Amino acid sequence: MRHANAEVSKSADPGTTRTTPGAGRERRTATLRRPLRRPRRTPLWTTPWTVAAVAALAIVAAGTFTTLAGLLVGPLHAEHGWSRGAIGVGSAVHMVVYGATAPFAAALMDRFGMRYVTTCALGLVGAGAVLTATAMTAAWQFALYWGVLVGLGSGATSMAFAAVVTERWFVARRGLVTGLLTAASVVGQFVFLPVLSEIVGRYGWRSATLALAGAALLAGPLVWLVLRDHPADAGLRPYGAAAPVPRPAPVTGAARRAVRVLLRSARTGPFWLLAGTFAICGASTNGVMWTHFTPAAHDHGMATTAASSLLALVGIFNVAGTVASGWLTDRRDPRRLLAAYFAVRGVALLALPLLLTATVQPPLVAFVVVFGLLDVATVPPTIALCRVHFGADAAVVFGWVNSAHQVGAGAVAFLGGVARDAFGSYDVVWVGVAGLCGAAAVLSLVVRGGVAAR
Repeated sequence: MRHANAEVSKSADPGTTRTTPGAGRERRTATLRRPLRRPRRTPLWTTPWTVAAVAALAIVAAGTFTTLAGLLVGPLHAEHGWSRGAIGVGSAVHMVVYGATAPFAAALMDRFGMRYVTTCALGLVGAGAVLTATAMTAAWQFALYWGVLVGLGSGATSMAFAAVVTERWFVARRGLVTGLLTAASVVGQFVFLPVLSEIVGRYGWRSATLALAGAALLAGPLVWLVLRDHPADAGLRPYGAAAPVPRPAPVTGAARRAVRVLLRSARTGPFWLLAGTFAICGASTNGVMWTHFTPAAHDHGMATTAASSLLALVGIFNVAGTVASGWLTDRRDPRRLLAAYFAVRGVALLALPLLLTATVQPPLVAFVVVFGLLDVATVPPTIALCRVHFGADAAVVFGWVNSAHQVGAGAVAFLGGVARDAFGSYDVVWVGVAGLCGAAAVLSLVVRGGVAAR
């Protein structure tokens, strides 16, 4: 009796094994291969470098609001009759919210994706600015619209966002990318300052505010179009990676995770050393220079416009200094870089009282160049050290370290004014902050292990 050879059913599920009877007691096993999954369609405009470029654009769009607040004090005082103290509350709320948002934003990006969080953040910035320009009638509304809404959006697109982009999309050249994104923050904060000042002078503060709101709202759709949460989402590998990197599972409990990361990292020495040095960084930049340089120069007879132009020049040199620092961070021990930056910054601030005169002289220009090169240069090596010591939590940890930066800035912004009232000049402020920079240089060398992954 003949037995027909067994056939494998064509309706079998791909990838399964079917066994059918054959001649006598023989059994023939056939295995169907699962067809290869079609790779995801990669948008032509999504590459590691275009992602970095769009992230830089988002940082610029949000960063411009940081320095615009200083240009609003006079117009708001003249139009509404609010005291400068009441207006300052809104700026203070913005600074605190900005600093406190960063670590939670990094955790939210881990949970919901940086594409979604960044787009929403730009929407918050734009909405807060529009409300400030069109619906504000009381000083408390300035604290709400500008301080809270703009502060939340700006904080979510700060350097913690840059750390997330660098960590996910780059294996090589991380220091360089960090430097470029930090430079974007500087461009947003300072390079546009003369342009914004001109708009405020010619067309009023509302026009400048609405122009920046429009830029933020236009940047949102571009972020949504180009940005991807992870290279695997676009079928790509991180820049410099030898093999594809799988997308990690979403992390639930973003806010709880941010707090847990803080509690866990706060039990380590490197966290407090990095937070301490970065607090001094904030004290010696945002706290003293951006708050007190112009009035200090005015005390020596210098015109306010000349002093503001010098600050804009500092911002321009920030770009070159930050990019160079990122390049150096890829090649040198970040601890030694931080120590050198703080030491030179301290010497420069110590000499500043001797350089301030009624006119802009070459020695003061030299100070501006040196300070500009070093101003934000501390960011790439600080992020690199966070990566060395805290691994996957580096972005969240840097968010908390950046909060310390804002605390240091706020403290010296307040104490500097108190010192000016008490002593009649800012000389003691420059000397005191220079001493803090010397301490930061020493603390930088105490941090363990400084060679970041290239």
